Amino acid sequence: MTIEKISSTGGIDISTNAIASVVGSAAIECYGVVGLSARHGLRDNVDNLLGRENFQQGVTCEKDKKKGYIVNVYIIVANDTKITEVANELQKKIKYVLEKTFGIKFNKVNIYVQGVREIN
Repeated sequence: MTIEKISSTGGIDISTNAIASVVGSAAIECYGVVGLSARHGLRDNVDNLLGRENFQQGVTCEKDKKKGYIVNVYIIVANDTKITEVANELQKKIKYVLEKTFGIKFNKVNIYVQGVREIN
């Protein structure tokens, strides 16, 4: 899926890989986030951390019924952190970074915690 952005100077197609890259970079900078996990990791009982080249496996983007988009992010949080606080701060940061980077309205940022891991 690509997101189309039309401006006065022309149109731009934004790939989901570009969105995943921006989301992943913002997420791993956030306190309490160990890394991104594959969206099917919980079902497969695997909580492997994704590298930068695989961020698209931990991020999905879909068009909202209203004018805007929904981003789903699958993460692993650090042990001894307050999960709700990490998720709330991550939602704010991702929404801000996406809207600033792409200039497109994102209605929702959903955070799915796939696991808790000790930080080495």
